[in-house]
Amino acid sequence: MKINDGEVIIFPTDTVYGIGAKLNDKIGQLRIYDIKKRSLNKRLSVLCSSLEEIEKFAIVTNDARKIINAFMPGAITVILKTKDDVRSETILDTIGVRIPNHKLALEILTENGPMATTSVNLSNEPPLNDYDEIISTFGSLVDKVYPNDEIPLKIASTVVDMSNDQIKIIREGIITLEEIEKILK
Repeated sequence: MKINDGEVIIFPTDTVYGIGAKLNDKIGQLRIYDIKKRSLNKRLSVLCSSLEEIEKFAIVTNDARKIINAFMPGAITVILKTKDDVRSETILDTIGVRIPNHKLALEILTENGPMATTSVNLSNEPPLNDYDEIISTFGSLVDKVYPNDEIPLKIASTVVDMSNDQIKIIREGIITLEEIEKILK
């Protein structure tokens, strides 16, 4: 399951299939943009295997920690401010992070570290979740496609921006604003 620099993989998560490359692999990440025909203005999210991993590159506030502890691993992406050293290296002020609730995804992340990811689809198209369709559409463009032995939610994660003092839902998935607000009371 070791992923080399420059490699792009497609793997299942608890929500939808993801296409990813190692977080520190700019060549692999550029391949993702090319494969998906995605604008370079649209950021990739980062999947991690633990809160400790997230804390290496993002500023985790007390409220963000509550949300992460309550809903991760799970179907929520939290947008956080990046740490100063990461900001100077990547020019990103914020970064979306998630810990997937999927055995294979967590094994891949544990072995390879954080991965820059997005859903498997051509840009502005619905995510693909059928293994055979993914193979026929993207199989020849990536280095590995992993089959899914678990039943996915087939709905993208909730995306919540916690990079400022307020909470803003960017995309509502299975986890609602009401559930998030209950945790923060």
